[in-house]
Amino acid sequence: MDPNPLLGVFFHWLGGLASASFYVPFRGVKRWAWETYWLVGGVFSWIIVPWVLAGLMTRDLLAVLHQAPMSSIVWTFIFGVLWGFGGLTFGLTIRYLGMSLGMAVALGYTAVFGTLIPPIFRGQFASEVLGTRSGVIILIGVAVCLAGIAFAGAAGISKEHELPEEEKRVSIEEFDLKRGLLVATFCGIMSACFAYGLAAGDPIKAITVEHGTAPLWQGLPVLVVLLAGGFTTNFVWCVILHIRNRTGYQYLAREAREGFPQRSEEPVLEAATDAPGVEVATRVMTEVEQWGRVPIVANYLFSALAGTTWYMQFFFYTMGETQMGHFKFSSWTLHMASIIIFSTLWGIALDEWKGVSLRTRVLVGCALLVLIGSTVTVGYGNYLGVAGASTGVSQGAAH
Repeated sequence: MDPNPLLGVFFHWLGGLASASFYVPFRGVKRWAWETYWLVGGVFSWIIVPWVLAGLMTRDLLAVLHQAPMSSIVWTFIFGVLWGFGGLTFGLTIRYLGMSLGMAVALGYTAVFGTLIPPIFRGQFASEVLGTRSGVIILIGVAVCLAGIAFAGAAGISKEHELPEEEKRVSIEEFDLKRGLLVATFCGIMSACFAYGLAAGDPIKAITVEHGTAPLWQGLPVLVVLLAGGFTTNFVWCVILHIRNRTGYQYLAREAREGFPQRSEEPVLEAATDAPGVEVATRVMTEVEQWGRVPIVANYLFSALAGTTWYMQFFFYTMGETQMGHFKFSSWTLHMASIIIFSTLWGIALDEWKGVSLRTRVLVGCALLVLIGSTVTVGYGNYLGVAGASTGVSQGAAH
């Protein structure tokens, strides 16, 4: 069965929808600190669901992981750990650059590094990307995605300027462009390590296909290893917060105790790739009841649902990647653009942009149109690549 880029774009849209939506179930969590519900959700998104779905959808999972080259396992895991560090520095990016500018810069770095570094590392960039018509069109799509991110950032900055002074984010008061750009660069590169981990897992994909797994599901065993690395970083950070905030008791307690920080004082986003969901995340943070009886069963269920929804972004990502043909590196751009598209739509649904000026609304509209255009452009470039490969016709040089 030949790859189908149109189907691949659709899968990436589903992944973007899942990523932009995963914070919604957290709105049902009551009287838990951020680190508590984040870790519970993380156990599902990074451990339980990856193993369950990989075990159900692929063949001989344990044998495949045992047979995989140790270098592939180790590097995939390490890149997962490094991706986790992107989340630890995203908060600093926001502090020094503000929410909208910091988000745009971090996402821009993540989109560029996550898309372009894998083909450059493999030595394919000059000959197979720059040297082909389809590759050049995909690069144009990447540039269009960056323009869409810029429009989204400009819309956010415009909105911030229109807010009453007392409603502006405190982080803007610590604005430091030089320091913020340095931190954003680190944050963006670390967040892009997820794409590097997927690339490092290519030998695992090949082995699971050899064991009889359908090509559509070949990326699921890689996610088992990659997300275990991400879990490691997040687990350590949440434990540190539990110790600092004395919130470790919350997993079993029926009554909330006094003293744990309001959620607004904790980081609300895990990594730059989750940053566009801030409209939903912020709504979670503002609806806090700190003391009283804890609906512990409901908290676990909502956190599990959030974690499962988070995982589905990369479940669909790996499916979409299999449909992109020779230029599967472009999946990262499709993923980033899709996240921002659907998170912006969530922001509109939650009245995030209610009452803003016509200028800001135009910027939001431009961001949506440009980002949708980027996914169409990248998809078309992949279509040309697949069509050329299936007909055996050389695309020729790009120039």
